[in-house]
Amino acid sequence: MAPWLDAVELSWGNGGCVVRTGRAWIFNGGWLGHRPQEVGAMVAEELRGEGFAVESFDRLDVLADSERLASVDLLVPNWTMGEIGDAELAALTQAVRAGTGIAGLHGGMGDAFRCRLAYQWMVGGQFMGHPGGEIPYSVHIVDPSHPLTRGMKDFTVVTEQYYMLVDPANQVLATTRFADVVMPVAWTKTFGQGRVFYCSLGHSPEIVSQEPIRTLMRRGMLFATRRAEEAGR
Repeated sequence: MAPWLDAVELSWGNGGCVVRTGRAWIFNGGWLGHRPQEVGAMVAEELRGEGFAVESFDRLDVLADSERLASVDLLVPNWTMGEIGDAELAALTQAVRAGTGIAGLHGGMGDAFRCRLAYQWMVGGQFMGHPGGEIPYSVHIVDPSHPLTRGMKDFTVVTEQYYMLVDPANQVLATTRFADVVMPVAWTKTFGQGRVFYCSLGHSPEIVSQEPIRTLMRRGMLFATRRAEEAGR
């Protein structure tokens, strides 16, 4: 096993993956209503439990450090709304195109940097609204045999139900329903050589800590992480 790994492995059967633990950057900021520092701390704890070396930031200018960024295996945006500069956005999208993974939750990833189309194209979706506020609704697991949702069953959650614009190329893992509209809740996609994972759940630390949301988040972050064979280290 490569020296940058921490001897943590997952086997997900045919076509599965070896867990590519390594270096993760989490960016906490934007709208404070999503309690980014608390959610970011929970994500960091989860990743450290999987063997990652984690750095958390409350600024985005570190993305301009191309040498450091090239060593990162997973990026976690946790920055609802907010602004990102042209140079930082270009560095972020270039890193993912080159193989760095990106994963995140709720508005921290799916409603970050509004009107930045390059970012939305990479993520595969953009938040539009949550009619009714915090309400009970069902989440349907599309394929319970998929590595990220294996063993999971449909569940009910009381939180914001995100209505989103979504890329039809996404591989949808879970859905919810608005009247006659089936809306993706979680998906994966590729962006260049990078893997993307997104889940619209995660409005607060209390939601992030619930099962099976916590398990889905952890599996999604591991899935997105730069693959060992791509890292070349």
